[in-house]
Amino acid sequence: MISYSHKEAEIHHCEVMRANLFACLFYLSLRLMERSDNMKEKYRDHLCGMIKEEDGEVLVCGFVENIRDHGGILFVDLRDESGVVQLVSNDDRIFMHLLKESSIEVRGVVRKRREDDYNEKISTGTVEILVSSLEVLGQVKGLLPFEIRTSHEVNEETRLRYRYLDLRNSRNHDLVVFRSEVIKYIRKMMDRDNFLEVQTPIITASSPEGARDFLVPSRKFKGKFYALPQAPQIFKQLLMVSGFEKYYQIAPCFRDEDARSDRLYGEFYQLDLEMAYVSEEDVLEEGKKIFKSIFKKFGNKKISSFKELTYKESMEWYGTDKPDLRNPLKLVDVSEIFINSSFAPFRKTIVKSIVVREIADKSNSWFNEVVEYAKEIGMPGIGYFKIMDDLSFNGPIDKFLSDDERHGLIDHCKLKKGDVIFFIADRYKAYKYASLMRDMLGKKMGLIDDNIYSFCIIKDFPMYEFNIDNDRYEFCHNPFSMPKGGMDSLDGDNIQDIVAYQYDFVCNGIEMASGAVRNHDLEIMKKVFSLVGYSEEDIKKRFSSLYEAFHYGAPPHAGMAIGIERMLQLLKETDSIREVVAFPMNSQGEDKMMGCPSSVQEEQLREIHIKLR
Repeated sequence: MISYSHKEAEIHHCEVMRANLFACLFYLSLRLMERSDNMKEKYRDHLCGMIKEEDGEVLVCGFVENIRDHGGILFVDLRDESGVVQLVSNDDRIFMHLLKESSIEVRGVVRKRREDDYNEKISTGTVEILVSSLEVLGQVKGLLPFEIRTSHEVNEETRLRYRYLDLRNSRNHDLVVFRSEVIKYIRKMMDRDNFLEVQTPIITASSPEGARDFLVPSRKFKGKFYALPQAPQIFKQLLMVSGFEKYYQIAPCFRDEDARSDRLYGEFYQLDLEMAYVSEEDVLEEGKKIFKSIFKKFGNKKISSFKELTYKESMEWYGTDKPDLRNPLKLVDVSEIFINSSFAPFRKTIVKSIVVREIADKSNSWFNEVVEYAKEIGMPGIGYFKIMDDLSFNGPIDKFLSDDERHGLIDHCKLKKGDVIFFIADRYKAYKYASLMRDMLGKKMGLIDDNIYSFCIIKDFPMYEFNIDNDRYEFCHNPFSMPKGGMDSLDGDNIQDIVAYQYDFVCNGIEMASGAVRNHDLEIMKKVFSLVGYSEEDIKKRFSSLYEAFHYGAPPHAGMAIGIERMLQLLKETDSIREVVAFPMNSQGEDKMMGCPSSVQEEQLREIHIKLR
């Protein structure tokens, strides 16, 4: 064994480090010498959209956007991510066999265009490149499935199948860039507010959170399954128990639920946040600050105040827990007026009314369109009265009403001459139908202000709701929410009256965020679950991590989750939420570009102990 003095040991250590450095450099030099012949030292020294007259000789790369023949002279538009520049040549043969959307490298000299040829629509509209050499880097080998510049006019199925071409379209490309900018801004904002970004697991346990899970069969544990998380709900609560007081992440969430114009199939992202030792008001203030900051930075409309409504108020006035407050129309409940009516469709059921002022002079065709829409959404039609000058009613069902009912409507709904009152009566669907009719009438009347982001906060959701199909009460929202009033609120006989610390942020009729004050008390949790048939053993089995963690001093905590795609869709006003995702599945949950979902080999199925029926 060799013995070194302290100084000798330092010298030896330096020599070893120097030898390792030389070895690394030698290895890198060998790798560089092994490069493929088609790799260049440099592909470009300028960007197409940044070319200026004084640049002189330039080397640029990009896609061939267009080839134009002007009186025998060829012009080529070259596009990269920064913009477009025009190419010309003294010898048009250099452009022969060039196909649109091929990627090319061009060397040439920048020169000023003739003034008559200026193009003010692009940043390089006063210059062009006189090409001296051109090399095709990537050749298009067939007909393009669509024109890139007008790809948004092509049916969605084709666009998504060739999404890599669709994203060359500047509009679609910019949406992906916009998404990146918003998420980058969110991270800066959350960091500034001292939130800690933590990534939670993607492979986890299945839990009953409402939607269907994406299940992942285990190879190592026969007959058992993992699941992709519907949300990081349990993990973020466990982070609070762990002592992290301000958490966030841009979280991927996975739910097997059908797509809509405002809902993605399979995968979506949310700004997930949670805080310890906070009240409901603390979280709402944080949410207001986030939305104000993002919509002020990236939006182009006025931002309203954040009106707070209880769930009960929202349902009574708007028929939904996602009201569009840009629409001034409100529902008026007239069920009591008709409780003993001789008109059977209104008797002893839920009857909602919508009063629209001063439209009695509308044409019959106008009202027929309203009736047709009512039929389209599932109603048998819609009854209505016009209020005449003498406050008499003009409508087909007037003959079925008593004088008391007429006077009751005039007083309760504050009816005036020229008004029209519409009726929606249905024991189970009155709120749904009334909400849809309110939206339709607001749009038809031009009452919606498109120049505002109208926010509201819906609070005090019911803890439970009755499921008609299963004939029993179930959790209305998040089962881990704290009931208002704590344990005392759970001891009454009327389960439908229990209210939770749950809240939603809504903008222009779209749910943007949802959250709650969490239930951190184990005894309250057991009681909350017992009211819908869960035993303590059920809780231990289904939510073992939280059940165990809450034995060890869980702090009070609350949080929320903001839908990233819905926010982007609202800011950019796209028709479909899929527009703000780089590679979305189609509305049926298919990815034709990747061939997904797909069959797998029998060997793969055997490995995970699966046999197809």
